[in-house]
Amino acid sequence: MIITPVRTPKVLPNQKSLAQLLDENIKKLEDGSIIAITSKIVSLCEGRVVATDKTDKDELMRGEAELYYPAESNRYHHHFTIARGTILGASGIDESNGGGYYVLLPDDVQSTANTVRQYLKTKFGLKNLGVMITDSASIPLRLGAVGVCLAYSGFESIKDYRGTPDLFGREFKIERANLAEGLAAAAVLAMGEGNEQTPLCVISDCPLISFREEDPSAEELSSVFLSLDEDLFAPFINNGQWQKGDRFKNNN
Repeated sequence: MIITPVRTPKVLPNQKSLAQLLDENIKKLEDGSIIAITSKIVSLCEGRVVATDKTDKDELMRGEAELYYPAESNRYHHHFTIARGTILGASGIDESNGGGYYVLLPDDVQSTANTVRQYLKTKFGLKNLGVMITDSASIPLRLGAVGVCLAYSGFESIKDYRGTPDLFGREFKIERANLAEGLAAAAVLAMGEGNEQTPLCVISDCPLISFREEDPSAEELSSVFLSLDEDLFAPFINNGQWQKGDRFKNNN
């Protein structure tokens, strides 16, 4: 797999459309590529910003969240939220690289991914092309942020191993790989989290990827972006009570 970050000029709110930004910075694409775009760049192009001196961030966060925990619930005074079907800090609202603005998440990330894919496929005459909108988030029990996929289009996100044999002939029962999340983590690693100024990247020679002509269906997306009730980690997300195991007892 080859990941090529794309450096762009600084992007300011409402300065240009996303199509203009892509035209200026993506000069060629090979068939079978996947382009990753940071959600912040999409939002800046869409004008999804609010001046930091014109609003209260906590109020803004609550307005953008599907669900949220009060900041007082944790030692870091950190707002945990669910926004765009993803657990994110403060509804994904970010001040970094905003130039005096709070940058909100894009209004409809899935629509943007679908539209960008069709635009670039037509422009470059491609048959197979994938698009992802990425962000970054923390994961439990690990320091730092990793890339996450907010939306994808043009390829199968899940590789299903169920019913196939492992190296020793044992049949996989539950194993499914989330390819979009893996690609997002790799893309965000390559693009950086600071002042690298590389909000786009092109991924080529992607293993395991199956491209498709149509946009992801609502049914497919609902199977990838799970509800709280369906999620494997529901006992923790839904305020499960921790109990001390033997290792805790032995170490104390």
